[in-house]
Amino acid sequence: MTRQVTATVIGLGSMGWGAALSLLRAGFDVKGVDIRSDVLASFEKEGGKAYPDAASTGESDVVFVFVVNSRQAEEVLFGERGALKSAKAGTVFLLCVTMAPSATMELAERLSSAGMQVIDAPVSGGHIKALAGEITVMASGPDQAFDHAALALDAVSAKVFRLGSEVGLGSKVKMINQLLAGVHIAATAEALTLAAAEGLDLQTVFDVIRVSAGSSWMFENRGPHIVDGDYTPRSAVNIFVKDLGIVTSEADKAGASTPLSAAALALFKEAAESGLGLEDDAAVAKILAERASIKLPGMEG
Repeated sequence: MTRQVTATVIGLGSMGWGAALSLLRAGFDVKGVDIRSDVLASFEKEGGKAYPDAASTGESDVVFVFVVNSRQAEEVLFGERGALKSAKAGTVFLLCVTMAPSATMELAERLSSAGMQVIDAPVSGGHIKALAGEITVMASGPDQAFDHAALALDAVSAKVFRLGSEVGLGSKVKMINQLLAGVHIAATAEALTLAAAEGLDLQTVFDVIRVSAGSSWMFENRGPHIVDGDYTPRSAVNIFVKDLGIVTSEADKAGASTPLSAAALALFKEAAESGLGLEDDAAVAKILAERASIKLPGMEG
């Protein structure tokens, strides 16, 4: 870069943290925003600048928003300590939050009315790819915004799909991705729970299916969590309660039938209501195991 470009990353969770570190490696001046003091301390050790709220960051060239939902996005953008308090006109905001397309479009309209540029930029790939700067971005927005954010997008991603100039297209494609992701996690849990009920060795089953026709990215990624009984949250059950809720709600509006999504959503909701909401999303397997009166690795008793 001919000059050091300033990037703010709001939300240093698994994806935002990886994006922020990738921007640092690429030579950006990176400001990280999070409500957790321990995360901010860790970010400073990595060479970033840490802030407890977006208003404190001052001006940046690009702002990535990696919070959990549309309510949080609205707060960090337009709230009393939101990013618009200090953003300069023309700043490019990349909305990386998984939201209903209608929510994305509403926030984008408000940002545009305030003189900002907006890219609808939900992401996928998980925390490992985020750390490597290899996430997939499903993006839509004006060409000028893409031109201004090109270096930043290159730093965090392996692939940017430019889906058109209309904000909302990115969120619609991400919704389809989350439909498949949620259903595949539920299917992984169902398959490995059945394997356990049949007395099969879970590691052996995983090794076989991983290289067979029944595999999926989610099976390969979440299967080891169930096999090892490790439900440390990389992506929590509550995330898919939200995301599959978006899928089924938007499907109803569109007149589309999503029975598999509805079944998976019911399983995630049951897991959340059973106190597993903050565990890894693969913990839905525990619900199926309890129904079958079996114990998976990591389950007490």
